[in-house]
Amino acid sequence: MNDLCMIIKNTVIPNFINIRTSIQTYDRDALCVGAPCWRWAYHALHSADKWFINPFVYEEPDFHEDGMDNPDNPTSVVLTDEQLLDYLDMIEKKTLDYLDSLTDEMLYEKPENCIYTRMELVLRQYRHLSFHTGMLNGQTAIATGKFPVWVSDTDKYVDDGIFFGRYRKGHSTEDPTLAK
Repeated sequence: MNDLCMIIKNTVIPNFINIRTSIQTYDRDALCVGAPCWRWAYHALHSADKWFINPFVYEEPDFHEDGMDNPDNPTSVVLTDEQLLDYLDMIEKKTLDYLDSLTDEMLYEKPENCIYTRMELVLRQYRHLSFHTGMLNGQTAIATGKFPVWVSDTDKYVDDGIFFGRYRKGHSTEDPTLAK
């Protein structure tokens, strides 16, 4: 049975939607604790990419520069929002494919060379991704007086009509069949 894995999959999708909305609505160059918001977005995405599955068996993305995942470190790489969103698309697919490959029993196991169980890794990334999504949305709320659309379940939006962007690549939340 994969009941827990399906719950995880169905609840991680809104996390990806929410960080996607944050990137679509934030001021990428606004400073947050001394670093531009796009660096915080990359930090959150990189962490989800590295830590959701197994941080001890991981290959950095081609565009990654050593230390770039820490917003305090200078970097010569500047990613556009489109690059960040493409990276997010890749992370989401990789994560959902991974969850499809698991059984509930595997959640209690530690992946190769890892000190954490798969469930611990999942929970850590829920917390981390949600924290940074909220941080970016807070920056947006301060700058605009508006809060980006927030998704609790994939078919339930906290919708005040502000900041609708693409729901998933190629789709728009302005489509009434998607936004309920």
